[in-house]
Amino acid sequence: MNKQDFFKLHFYKYNFSKYSEMIKKDEVFNASFRGYVDRLPDSKKREYEYKAVLLYRKYQANYDTIWRYFYAIKLKRFARKTGIDFMGNHTIGEGLIIGHWGRIVVNGNVKFGNEIMLTHGVTIGRDIRGKRKGVPTFGNRVCIRTGSTVVGNITIGDDVLIAPNTFVNFDVPSHSVVIGNPAVIHHKENATQGHLGEMYG
Repeated sequence: MNKQDFFKLHFYKYNFSKYSEMIKKDEVFNASFRGYVDRLPDSKKREYEYKAVLLYRKYQANYDTIWRYFYAIKLKRFARKTGIDFMGNHTIGEGLIIGHWGRIVVNGNVKFGNEIMLTHGVTIGRDIRGKRKGVPTFGNRVCIRTGSTVVGNITIGDDVLIAPNTFVNFDVPSHSVVIGNPAVIHHKENATQGHLGEMYG
């Protein structure tokens, strides 16, 4: 935190408009994924999967304000309750789906594109040595299925489906399905079709 921030009015202002814009897109994305048109029923909004998205977006939208610290505490408490731990990450772009709640760990320094799905048992983390030392960078429309691990200073392209129980520690080109441990890449156009929602019709 920069000490000069304490003297700036915007540092104390809750960024409702940014949060509202984010969550409207998330609702459309989640609704289409779960078989609705463009709105989720209230019963779905009360589930942990969507509550995780709501809380993450409140943290993210207010990352440059004092509210960031309030929501960081709430995210930590939520992680202890549900296992969904973003570890301070605030880079996920437009469109986030939590497929099923459970243990999900995302390193705070990972960089994400738009339209991302995470589900239970997923770990996205850091390699601590060697040529892959660092964290992953993700493109747009990436679906990471249950039990999968993605680690190291690697790049995951656009339109990539990482199948259940897959270990990825290498670059993955766009339009790919990645399967297994050791993982194998299969080229496929529209690899994530049917595995993600749609935000733009």
